[in-house]
Amino acid sequence: MPPVFAKLVAQLDYPMYVVTAAAGGERAGCLVGFGTQTSIHPPRFLACISRKNRTLRVASEATLLAVHFLSDEPRERELAELFGGETGDETDKFELCAWHEGPQGVPLLDEVPNRFVGRALERLDLGDHVGFLLEPVEAERGDGFDELGFQEAKAIDPGHPA
Repeated sequence: MPPVFAKLVAQLDYPMYVVTAAAGGERAGCLVGFGTQTSIHPPRFLACISRKNRTLRVASEATLLAVHFLSDEPRERELAELFGGETGDETDKFELCAWHEGPQGVPLLDEVPNRFVGRALERLDLGDHVGFLLEPVEAERGDGFDELGFQEAKAIDPGHPA
C-alpha cells in the first residue's frame, strides 16, 4: 500500500456501528467502522466485519444481521468500548448491556434506538474483512443524533487486531 494512501484514509471520519448476529445458539456483536449504504432503489447496506473477529463466525451462519448506528451519547460510547474493546471469545458482551431478541433472534441493543435489521444477500471477500450486503427488513429511528465517528473511536483498544 502506498504510504500516502494510509495517511489519507487515516484522516477519514466515517460513522461507527455495532453489528450483531445470532446463529446456531450463539450470539455475537462487534464494533464496525467499514459500513455504507450502497443503493437507494433497492435499499442496500454493506457492513464489513474483520476476519479476525468472532462475530464473523456467527454472522457467516446468520440470515439476518442488525446494524446499530452509534451516536456520541455517553452510553452509546460505552457500548462502542464494550463491542470494540472486548472479544466475544472471552466475554459475553450481552451480559453487560441491555438487549432483546429481534427477528430470528438477532440481538437488538436497547440503548441504541437508530438501527436496522438486514437480510444478508451476499458475503463478499474484501481482503482482511468480509462484506455483508444487507437488504433492510426492519428499521427503527430515534431522535436526531450526532454520530460517533472513527476519529473519536480510534482510541478504543481492540479486542482483536483489526
